[in-house]
Amino acid sequence: MAISNELRNFFIFTISIIVLSVGYYIYISFNYPPIAEHETFLSELGESIGEIGLWFIAFIYTRTVLKLILGKGTLSKRILPKYSPSIDASLFQGVIHLLDRTHIYFGAGLVVIILLHVALMGIPMHILFFPAVLLLVIWQGVFGLFISWRRTSKQIKKFSYFVHAQLFSGIMIGVFSYLGHVFIDN
Repeated sequence: MAISNELRNFFIFTISIIVLSVGYYIYISFNYPPIAEHETFLSELGESIGEIGLWFIAFIYTRTVLKLILGKGTLSKRILPKYSPSIDASLFQGVIHLLDRTHIYFGAGLVVIILLHVALMGIPMHILFFPAVLLLVIWQGVFGLFISWRRTSKQIKKFSYFVHAQLFSGIMIGVFSYLGHVFIDN
């Protein structure tokens, strides 16, 4: 069974990001001192808020995974053009509708939660994983806002949807966040 060019590119991109990020992780592990953990009320609150952020991410990407499995949406059609799910998609129509309707609220909440988590934790910005995650989160938030804002022109809305609906930013946010947290925890 041949895979689509889009799916192949997705795998190549994902593997490339992981390899480059692991290389950078090894570099910073040898060239930067360990980051001392400060046990304060605000840092503990920041950790709890970060865990809430993980649940928001899980909720948001459950929607993406479910749509891919069911062959719904433009992303699924682009990545898996010949895919025909063996599961009846109508069984999940209510769940998909709920996830679609609440996506904007969880997305906006996630941007706020991540920014609050970073502010309370005092993340070291010299470790490039963290500014990259911040930029990607703000990127997703801004273009998500343009998609949902009623006064956005059709051209900007179309461009915003194209930029916001890319899985590459989610991959980078996940990989960079994970390796950044592993570095801090060691």
